[in-house]
Amino acid sequence: MHIEPGFVTPAKVLMANAGALTVVAWAAKDHLKSLSELPWMAAKTVLAAAFFTVFMQSFHMPVGPSELHFVGAMAIYLTLGFLPTLLGFGLGLAVQGALFAPADLVHLGVNALSLMAPLVAVHYAGGRRMFDGGRAPRVNWSNIVKLDAAYYSGVTAMVGFWLWFGGEQTAFADWLAFAASYAAVVAVEPFVTLAAVKALKAAEGQGWVRRLFTTGALNTAN
Repeated sequence: MHIEPGFVTPAKVLMANAGALTVVAWAAKDHLKSLSELPWMAAKTVLAAAFFTVFMQSFHMPVGPSELHFVGAMAIYLTLGFLPTLLGFGLGLAVQGALFAPADLVHLGVNALSLMAPLVAVHYAGGRRMFDGGRAPRVNWSNIVKLDAAYYSGVTAMVGFWLWFGGEQTAFADWLAFAASYAAVVAVEPFVTLAAVKALKAAEGQGWVRRLFTTGALNTAN
């Protein structure tokens, strides 16, 4: 989901940076309920960024104008919640850029929005219902696949938007090859997500698990 340097003009990169900062500010204002939550929210965000970085670095390959990554988005979202995942994407991209690919820092806002905007859409379109406890849809493979399919459709659409909006000509076939490559992620990632949720559910007796993870709000009943 990285847009390689050169595909988006500098002026539009600045617009993307402003957009990413706006999303972060809005999310923090709406989802951070009190200052007492701040230390735990910071810890969750660091965990989200760390898991995201491990997932992203575990598998990535160039495909067309962008890259195919193992993102682990729904695993992070369902175990750490909406705001830490949103902030973790931005922090994780910054850390990865600084440590592994400094050239990617040029498009930090572009790439952050490509991950953040679909997460906002999935959360408000139905993902937040997963955190309603006993009333929530069950966290099973099929429901996770639906969330993943919606999310990665959004990610590939965002990449398509940047390629169209960026000012450089890109063949539609190249973007289509990139979009199709994410079918593999949608097929594999739900197994990782389900394993992570079940492992944390089994450890809910530990106080640190209850404080750091959101799996207590998920419905995993058979």
